[in-house]
Amino acid sequence: MATARPRALVTAAVRGPGLDLLGELADLTLDSWLDQPTLRIYDAEQLAERMRAEGATIAVVESDRCAGPLFELPLVAVGSCRGDPTNVDVAAATAAGVPVLRAPGRNADAVAELTVGLLVAATRRLVAADADVRRGEIYKDGTIPYQRFRAWELAGRTVGLVGLGAVGRALRWRLRGLGLEVIVHDPYAGEASVPLDELLARSDVVSLHAAVTPETTGMIGAAQFAAMRDGVVFLNSARAALHDTDALVEAVRSGKVAAVGLDHFEGEQLPADHPLTTFDSVVLAPHIGGATYDTEVHHTRIIAEDLCRLLAGARPLHCVNPGVLERR
Repeated sequence: MATARPRALVTAAVRGPGLDLLGELADLTLDSWLDQPTLRIYDAEQLAERMRAEGATIAVVESDRCAGPLFELPLVAVGSCRGDPTNVDVAAATAAGVPVLRAPGRNADAVAELTVGLLVAATRRLVAADADVRRGEIYKDGTIPYQRFRAWELAGRTVGLVGLGAVGRALRWRLRGLGLEVIVHDPYAGEASVPLDELLARSDVVSLHAAVTPETTGMIGAAQFAAMRDGVVFLNSARAALHDTDALVEAVRSGKVAAVGLDHFEGEQLPADHPLTTFDSVVLAPHIGGATYDTEVHHTRIIAEDLCRLLAGARPLHCVNPGVLERR
C-alpha cells in the first residue's frame, strides 16, 4: 500500500461492503449528490475547490464534471461510478497521469428489470388501466375493462435487442425466461448478431441497448420504423439519441408502432405537452433504469476493489487510461 494514507472525497452514492473497503483504503469525506435537498452537480472548478478544501487526492464521483482545474491537483485517482465515464475528461486525466477508474455493468440488472417492466406496462396498458381505477372509471363509456384492455401475450413472440452489452445480456435471459425468442443486432457480438434490417423485419418487439456513438446516433428513424412489423412494440431504456423522436411519434400515430416504453429523453426531460404524452399505449419513465440501491452497492464495490489494486501497486481491472499506470 502507499505509505501515506490518502483522503478521498466521495460525492457518489455509496453503500455496501465496498464502502467498508474504501474506508480501509483512505480517510473518507462522504457527501453524496443524491443526499442533497436539491440537485447538486459540481462543475470542474467547484469540484477542484472542494477537493482542495478537503485535502483529498482521490475523487469518487458519479455526475460531477472532472476536467481542467481538477487535474492540476496532485491526484492519486478518479473513480467514476459509471459504466462509461462521460463526466470525466479522460484526455486531460491522461495528460496529468491520473488513472480513471470506471464501474462497468453496475446497473445492468436494474436497467434490464425496468425494461421488462416497460414491456409489460406498455403491452398491457397498465398505466391507462391504473388511471381508470383511480378516476372511478372502471366501466368507462359503458364498457368493461376486458373490452378495453385485451392484448396479445408475450410468450412465443420475438424480441430484437439492438446492442448486447451488459444490459443487453442481462435482459436477454430474462426475456427468454418469459418465453420470448431473442435475436440480437450488435456488430461486436460475433455470431450472435443478425443484420439490423433482418432484426427489424423479424421482431415483434424492438429494444435499444446500444451506446451512443457517431454510428448509432439516430440509428432508428423513419425508414427503420417503416421496416418494422405492423403493431411492433418499441422500447428504449438506453439513450433517446439512438432514435428519431419525431419519427417515433408519427409511427405511433399511424399505428405502425402499437406500444412504446421509454426511459430517457434529450435534455433529461419531456415537455408536458409533447405528443408522446397523449397516447395511453406509451409508457414514459424519467431515466430511472439504474435507480436502485443495488446499483450503488455494485459501483461502490467495483471502484473500491480497483482502488485497492491501484494502491497496492497492482493493475486495476477497469482503468480507462491504462497507459498512465506505466508512468507511475
